[in-house]
Amino acid sequence: MVQVIDYNVRQKEGEKPYITLLLEGGIEMVQSQNTGRFYATVRRCTVSSTFDELTAQRLVGQQMPGTIQRVPCEPYDFIIQETSEVIKLGYRWDYLPEGKMHVSKTKVSAKQEEKEEEEITV
Repeated sequence: MVQVIDYNVRQKEGEKPYITLLLEGGIEMVQSQNTGRFYATVRRCTVSSTFDELTAQRLVGQQMPGTIQRVPCEPYDFIIQETSEVIKLGYRWDYLPEGKMHVSKTKVSAKQEEKEEEEITV
């Protein structure tokens, strides 16, 4: 289960505002790669919506079936707020409704596609 814990009103330049919901999963115990000790954490992600702000306000606190999954993506820079350190990440967190499988879209060059096609037809 995930829970709606907040919402944000966002607006891209030249476009009308839209609402994103902030989702949070249940507590997880994760082992530190540095110390080997366990710590408690939760996964969070945002999802776009078609709701108005009043509807989004009413949804805060509501639970939905599903999980928040780590999904590979193109590398991007991420700033750690507490230290202002910039790190490169190659994943994001996405909401996955219960009973659905995540399908990642990867870019494949024409040469790779051609090579794979040759391997299949031989």
